[in-house]
Amino acid sequence: MKNFKNLKVWQNGVDLVVNVYKSIENFPKDEVYGLTGQIKRSAISIPSNIAEGAGRNSDKDFNRFLDVALGSSFELETQLIIANKLNFLNDEKFSQLDSKLDEEQKMLIGLQKSLK
Repeated sequence: MKNFKNLKVWQNGVDLVVNVYKSIENFPKDEVYGLTGQIKRSAISIPSNIAEGAGRNSDKDFNRFLDVALGSSFELETQLIIANKLNFLNDEKFSQLDSKLDEEQKMLIGLQKSLK
């Protein structure tokens, strides 16, 4: 079992969630159960799966949860692209989030490689 709070990838994931929440607070209210909710769920899933996987007893199990976290990151990336194309998210904010998300994806992949 690993202490997930000490993992840089988890810390980065939590920061990403906070940035995402702040960035989407002005989305149209009629999107609260649509794109806004989906973005929140995808973002939260990333550090949550890292934490859950870190609590498992084997690297194999941990790696499986990192796979889920990585999948959620690609879902989030797609949703942010859609939000940008719908002009809910301006280009500058999209670029900032996309950069942070890209960093998180690289960290997840690197951690997975280190577990194999």
